[in-house]
Amino acid sequence: MPVLTVRNLAKNYGSLAALDGLSLSVEQGQVFGLLGPNGSGKTTLLAILLEVIHPSGGSFTWFDGGEGEKVRRRIGALLETPNFYPYLNADQNLSLVASIKRRPNPPIDELLDLVQLRDRRRSAYKTYSLGMKQRLALAACLVGGPDVLILDEPTNGLDPEGMVEMRQVIQKIAAQGKTIILASHILDEVEKICSHVAIIKKGKLLATGAMGSILSDQPTVEVGATDIENLYRLLSSVPLARKISRQENRLILELEPGRIPEEVNRLAFEHGIVLDHLVSKRQSLETEFLEITRK
Repeated sequence: MPVLTVRNLAKNYGSLAALDGLSLSVEQGQVFGLLGPNGSGKTTLLAILLEVIHPSGGSFTWFDGGEGEKVRRRIGALLETPNFYPYLNADQNLSLVASIKRRPNPPIDELLDLVQLRDRRRSAYKTYSLGMKQRLALAACLVGGPDVLILDEPTNGLDPEGMVEMRQVIQKIAAQGKTIILASHILDEVEKICSHVAIIKKGKLLATGAMGSILSDQPTVEVGATDIENLYRLLSSVPLARKISRQENRLILELEPGRIPEEVNRLAFEHGIVLDHLVSKRQSLETEFLEITRK
């Protein structure tokens, strides 16, 4: 059973459709990325899922259809810049969060180890870098042991080192079996963290599925040989490339998923064709993403 099911969700602000009939499903254990440009409706969707705002139409269901306090206790969220007491340290701030959540005896040592802050646990929050503040906010989200984490642009504003540290923490959390729903406009972030992705633009869902099936870095192979016609007939007769095109005296192969360029060379050699040209290229994920969003 899915952790989250969204059906034809809509949100209108006057004539502006922030969400336009959006439907998707998130399964348990997935790291599900909501990917789209700024203003695409990602934050609006998360706010509706957390009941911060109400939809104009459609519906969504968490877990087995439960609602209210029981469901909210199973969800941890980081939607905005974290806000803690500046003069309190990490231990004190997490203890306060646990008190607010009515969750006594939180595993503070374990949480601080997870977010790589144990060595700064006694330092006042005001002395933390932005990356440290974001990681402490993740620890606060985990107080109470939620099944699902919702993260809106978790690396926003971080320097490269902070982004790497945050990514490592999210990957550790995912390895524990948590379901993570992460919104971002940064393709590289989603590609490195997420197992599944939904691409959203102007409130509409453009594509959704496993990361590799939506945004693939499968190589394109450019090959040449003296007998180009015979090579073309050979490659067309086997399930090696999903598309073959001609470009002057070269063949351009879009390989099937799981296939590698070495197979092209081996196949040609086995049939007595010597390649005089073989170059493997990868279409950037950025290019593929732009192609989807421009359609």
